[in-house]
Amino acid sequence: MRVVVAEDAPLLRAGIVRVLESAGLEVVAEAGDADDLVRKVRAHKPDVAVVDIRMPPKGEDDGLVAAELLRAELPHVGVLVLSQYVEEHYAQRLLGAGAEGAGYLLKDRVADPDRFVESVRRVANGGSALDPEVVAMMLGRKTGSGGPLDSLTDRETEVLSRMAEGRTNRAISAELFLSERAVERHVTGIFEKLGLTNTGEDHRRVLAVLAWMDR
Repeated sequence: MRVVVAEDAPLLRAGIVRVLESAGLEVVAEAGDADDLVRKVRAHKPDVAVVDIRMPPKGEDDGLVAAELLRAELPHVGVLVLSQYVEEHYAQRLLGAGAEGAGYLLKDRVADPDRFVESVRRVANGGSALDPEVVAMMLGRKTGSGGPLDSLTDRETEVLSRMAEGRTNRAISAELFLSERAVERHVTGIFEKLGLTNTGEDHRRVLAVLAWMDR
C-alpha cells in the first residue's frame, strides 16, 4: 500500500511516516505544504494521502482544499485528513461528495498506531473513517430533537456510532462484545427506524448514515 504524507510540522510528519512504515506501508512521498501535496499525489498516484488540514501557503484550510481537489481529480486515491480539533464542518465538506475513500481524524489518533493504521488502510481500500468525537457530536446534535434517532435503543446508538466511523460488523462485534448475528440484527433495526435501505456494503451504509445525519 502506497502513501503520501502531507504535514508541515517536521516532527509530526516524521512520526506519521514512522508509524505507517512500521506497519508495512510504503510512504512514497512527503509534503510540507498543500501545493507540494498536489504535485506529489499527481506524480505518484498513491493508494491514499494522509493530509493535515491547516497547512501552508496560507496556513488556513489549505490541506482540505487540496484534498477536495484531489478527490475530484483522482477519485481512486483515498484521502484521510487530520485535524487538531473537532471541526464538524470540515468533515462535512470532505464527505459531501461521498464517503468512499475518505476519512477525518483528530491528530491525537496517531498516538494509537493500530487504530490509525487501520483507518488509513480502510480509506485506501475505498472505505471511510470518521473520528469518534465527530460522530458523538453529530449524534448529540440529532438526539433529543424528536427525530428518528430518539427511537433507537442505547445499544443501537452504540452500533450506529461505530457504523458511522466506518467499522464492519465484525469489528463492531469485537468492540462491543456481541455476536455478529446480534450486530446484524441491530443494524437491520437501525435502518428500519431511520427509514434507510441497507445495501449490505459497509461504505454504502456509512454514506446513508452520514446523509441522514446531515439533512
